[in-house]
Amino acid sequence: MNVLLVDGYNIIGAWPDLKKMKDTDLGQARQLLVEMLAEYQSYTGVRLIIVFDAYHVRGLENKQKNFNVEVIYTKENETADERIEKLAGELNDVRTQVYVATSDYAEQRTIFAQGAFRKSARELYIELTNIQQEIKKDVESHKQLKYQSKIPMNKEIRDIFEKWRRGDK
Repeated sequence: MNVLLVDGYNIIGAWPDLKKMKDTDLGQARQLLVEMLAEYQSYTGVRLIIVFDAYHVRGLENKQKNFNVEVIYTKENETADERIEKLAGELNDVRTQVYVATSDYAEQRTIFAQGAFRKSARELYIELTNIQQEIKKDVESHKQLKYQSKIPMNKEIRDIFEKWRRGDK
């Protein structure tokens, strides 16, 4: 199984739309990131964990599950980097490959030492954009499919049945 650990505030600060949004409404930027990555998780099937540090959200450690994405807010004196490094060490084993999405160079070096791989914020953004395009294509191709009856009949008969089904005369 693959696991993607995401440094939430690092990604928000790196992606153009989220970067603009964080200046006016950080909570909305966080929520949009979770929604975008939920779509990514659904398409790829990876286990996805987003870590936000307590620098922006004061209080006790908090774990949530939104849209099948795990969201962790660290303890007040714990950074997202520390939590991600800890999780990377705990989760990385023979059956699990851990990826860490961050553009923080120091964190990348630390997670490499633990056997995890990195994805820069830019790489993740490009991958997510490509997935969104694939989903759009899939939806369009699905719209193009026409229902095929298992009983062969001509168009006039189908139209009559459709009128009956709708209650038209």
